[in-house]
Amino acid sequence: MTSRPRPTRRAVLASAGASAALLAAAAPARAAARPGGYAPSAMQHADGFASIAAHGLSGTTGGAGGPVVTVTDAETFLDYCDREGPYVIQVSGAMEITSKQGLRSNKTVVGLGDDAEITGGGLDMYRRHNVIIRNLRFTHADDDSLSIQQSSHHIWIDHCDFSSGADGLIDIVRGADCVTVSWNRFHDHSKTMLLGHSDANGSQDRGRLRVSIHHNLFDGTAQRHPRVRFGEPVHVYNNHFRNNTLYGVASTEDAGVLVEGNHFENVPHPIYSGYDESGPGRVVERANVYVNCGAPERFGTVTEPRTFYAYTLDAPATVPALVAAGAGVGRI
Repeated sequence: MTSRPRPTRRAVLASAGASAALLAAAAPARAAARPGGYAPSAMQHADGFASIAAHGLSGTTGGAGGPVVTVTDAETFLDYCDREGPYVIQVSGAMEITSKQGLRSNKTVVGLGDDAEITGGGLDMYRRHNVIIRNLRFTHADDDSLSIQQSSHHIWIDHCDFSSGADGLIDIVRGADCVTVSWNRFHDHSKTMLLGHSDANGSQDRGRLRVSIHHNLFDGTAQRHPRVRFGEPVHVYNNHFRNNTLYGVASTEDAGVLVEGNHFENVPHPIYSGYDESGPGRVVERANVYVNCGAPERFGTVTEPRTFYAYTLDAPATVPALVAAGAGVGRI
């Protein structure tokens, strides 16, 4: 069951007609960005599918132009996540939450330093758009670490670290679109990333689930890097797959996945067309490196991502070193 944003004390007081003075007292203090904090004007831009013009947006800018606030406790953090309008929310330290907490549109959530963390629960984007999440650790979620669903679009997940959740680390489902997952580390988990809710959800997912997945480290995770239903094109490039015990990428239910320029190491089944009870998907593989791996499966043709955006492919032999130096937290 999808959790919805919880009402804050401030919201409850407002709905009850509280005075302006009482509302001000209920609002968490807004802290200025500390020296050395996140500078929105200096950030790199989203790339891949998060950068394209679609659904009325020209790209993904997150909370740019809104107030920049620093949060140091979970209550204040969730309050800002639940506010309307653009915000750049700088996270300092660990935010211990439960379940899947709602994150509204037009937000940038970024960790300060290398120890910012969301633990115990996850973030839910339900019919949201224009969200950036960067430089955060997600650990021990009691459901999904990140859920991007119900036609949410223009979401950029960058330079994060994901591990040890109860369900999926990232779910991109139910008509979500225009998502980029870049320069993250995934480890100590089984079900890493799911695109497409179920075999029965084709009517909502066809023509959507356009996702770019690049320069990530899938480090000992078992499966779903990603597992895709219906989405096309899904672009999986320049990732390092290492010691993935079940499989690397699975294209199912007529999805269209391009897998190129990746480095697979000790992966018994690097690429599947079809998996478990799901029918085959189309998959094109090219320019990948396989070290101590089984044979990749190939099937059909796939719409080229270059139809939508330009990109530069790094030489696959250089990917392990590039990803080791650049992926994860503390690298922006």
